[in-house]
Amino acid sequence: MLENLDEQVKRQPDLIKNFEEFFSLALTEAYTENLKAELANGFLQRLLYQINRLKLFWYDALHSYTNERSSYVEKVRDRIESVWQAWELTQLDVEKIQSLNVKQALQERANVDLNPPLSAAKRYLQEDMNLEGYRLLLAIASLDGLVEASRLSRILGGASNEIQATLIRVLLEEYGNGRLSRKHSTFFAQMMAELGLKTEPEAYFDLVPWQVLASINHNFLLTERKRHFLRYNGGLTYFEIAGPAIYADYMQAAKRLQLSDAAMGYWELHIREDERHGQWMLTDVALPLADKYPHDAWELILGYDQEKLISDRAASAVMVLIQNAKSIQI
Repeated sequence: MLENLDEQVKRQPDLIKNFEEFFSLALTEAYTENLKAELANGFLQRLLYQINRLKLFWYDALHSYTNERSSYVEKVRDRIESVWQAWELTQLDVEKIQSLNVKQALQERANVDLNPPLSAAKRYLQEDMNLEGYRLLLAIASLDGLVEASRLSRILGGASNEIQATLIRVLLEEYGNGRLSRKHSTFFAQMMAELGLKTEPEAYFDLVPWQVLASINHNFLLTERKRHFLRYNGGLTYFEIAGPAIYADYMQAAKRLQLSDAAMGYWELHIREDERHGQWMLTDVALPLADKYPHDAWELILGYDQEKLISDRAASAVMVLIQNAKSIQI
């Protein structure tokens, strides 16, 4: 790692010449129709994740954070986010979202996502996913599962009110109310250990498709910019509401594979707690925010719909890998 990156870049601009050329090309190729878009997205989302992860503390070498406030690193982050987020907004009808009755739209979406129809993907997970696929699923999901709710913590400081109190309650339950043995990430690590997988954070980073990284990076962006507070909470509302139905598929697969309780305990815990969290997010966070910010409340729907779209994209990418798990070395 370069010490004092900004000063070195200033003194020796040739240090970043090749990177800048490649970086600029990737920004163009990622969001235009061409054969290299997949590779470009992979490069950009991995790069962005490496920048964003410095917002968290990993209990690793302190010098790893030497450039965490580098202006050059921030410039790289901003260049990626500006192009990427502009593209993301083109994937939704923002004008239509702005015209919706926010409370009605939130409730209607919640009703659908609590009990989604049986899709081909859900049927595959429930009935056909093999042990190799299940292990690969855990390996990929561990990038987030082993540091669960870390990004939520970034929005909790500030003025006290019932909305903040509810969000803190969600975080505390995710963190086992301060007991490591009850922390959700502990249960995830137990699942992995039971199946002979590494339990160190980021151990399987190279397996993670860019679509999953984009989901993580999107949340980093929203939590680090308070102007996006409504969008983030709209997205978190979707995440907590939709979670139980997704985890139920994974748990059904684990039972069919006759795995131990330890190899599926995280799903059982999450189903039980996220059913409660989803209701809290809707009634005690999203709807009160709609009342407090009536002119901007549509951003809750934007956040909800974006989270669903980005999550579905990530799930589709993971499904392709799961269906070919026997050819992937873990």
